[in-house]
This record gives sequence, structure tokens and C-alpha cells, in this order.
Amino acid sequence: MNSELVLIAGKGAYPIELAQSARQQGLTKIVAIAFKGETRKEIESVVDEVRWMYVGELESFRQALRDFEISQAVMAGQITPSNLFNARLDKAMRELLKSLPRKNADTIFGAVGDEMKKLNVELLPAHQFMQANLVEAGVLTSLQPNDQQISDIAQGLELAKACAKLQAGQSVAIKEGTVIAVEGFEGTDQMILRAGKVGGEGCVIVKAAQQRHDMRWDIPVVGLTTLKNLKKAKCGCLAMEAGKVILLEKEKVAAAADAAGICMVVLEPGE
Repeated sequence: MNSELVLIAGKGAYPIELAQSARQQGLTKIVAIAFKGETRKEIESVVDEVRWMYVGELESFRQALRDFEISQAVMAGQITPSNLFNARLDKAMRELLKSLPRKNADTIFGAVGDEMKKLNVELLPAHQFMQANLVEAGVLTSLQPNDQQISDIAQGLELAKACAKLQAGQSVAIKEGTVIAVEGFEGTDQMILRAGKVGGEGCVIVKAAQQRHDMRWDIPVVGLTTLKNLKKAKCGCLAMEAGKVILLEKEKVAAAADAAGICMVVLEPGE
């Protein structure tokens, strides 16, 4: 591990918190590749240099890596899924997408990772520098799951694992034994809101992961934004796997969940 890092910064608070944590752990130089309309402007206050570009500008991305001359990078924060197809794609990005027989987060970001490798840049796991935020098994809230929610969690975990294995999404919504929603390419937040519209109050959201999912870009992050969406959808419970989810501002999230009547459960990692 060297003392310099390229931060490929997507949406939300995660890139900012990762940069701050990396600095506290001794990194002396942090530069960022940030995306217009995605990355928070605040990123400029926590790194040494920012190169702004639009999602889909692969050649600009490559050039930034060449200019930085730093051998390790980390991806942090989501990119709006539709932007991977509908943004201002340059010729290089169009050709990359055209070369992929299957287009999902794993294949797209895997191909970007291959482009980085060609430039001698190692892509580190997305939880690098944030290991303290990986959640452990247990109930995070004072509110405990009831018997029906426990049953829904078990059903949801089985379904979410199957979906993750098929690379069709990693989250599902269950209500009283009925499958309400399954995550697609829109991402977990939009699936949660859709579940609220379809199933009404009381849905149980379960997040899972493939047994060997790629931790370089496939690390779920839960924070106050997630809780805001759970509250808006009137969900009753969120269950996720230990060691595979980053939880930001744990105490604030748990307190806000209790106030909203939402229990949060962390499951032992399964296969």
C-alpha cells in the first residue's frame, strides 16, 4: 500500500467519508476523478486535486489516470444506472459497451477495471480504508423484528441470493410472505420506493450479495439517504449481510430508524 490514491468518486457521502478516512490513515496525496451531475461538489474540500468529467467519457478517464501517475485507485459511490447508457458516451465508451455481450454492473465496471489495469493502475476493494464501517451481525436498532418479519427476512434472503447469483440485482422486498419487488438495474433506492407504492406499509427489504461478488465496485452502502427512502416507502425492516455492507453514521442511522419504527437487522454472511 503506497501513500497516494486515485478516488473515483460517485454519488452520495461515501466518497467524501472514504477520502477523510484514508487521510486519517496516513495517505499523503488523494486525487479524485469526479462526475458532473453525480459527485458532490464537497469532494473538492477533502482531496488535493479533482478532475471533473461526465459519465461515459472513457478517454478523458484514461487521460486523467495517465496524468495522475498514481498506481492505486478505489471506486466509491454509485453512478446513476441510466447514465451508463444515456449519458454523453464518447467513442471509446460506446465501443467498450458494444463489446460486452451482457451489460450489468459487474461486466461494465469489470471492463473499466481492465482498462485501468492496462494503465498499470490497481483497483482496490471499495471498502478499503472503511473497514471500521463494515457492519457485524446483530440487530442495530432497539426495535426488534417480529415473527412475521423474521419469516419474511428468511424468504427474502433466499430470493435475493438467487437474484444476486444471476446478476439481476441484490435486493428484494417481501411483505407477509409475498414478493413485492425485486431490484433491477435501477438500484436499491428506487426499488425501495417502488416497493412502497406496490406493497404499501410494512415491506421488509433484504440486501444480499453473490458468494464471490467483486468487492472492488460491488459494495452496498447504507446511510441516512437509505433510511430516508425506507421511511418514505413506509418499510418496516431492513436486513443485510455482515461484512458485505458499509454503514455510514451508524448511531444516527440507528436512532433515526428507531424513531421511524424501522428495525435494522444484520445477518450472518451466507453462501
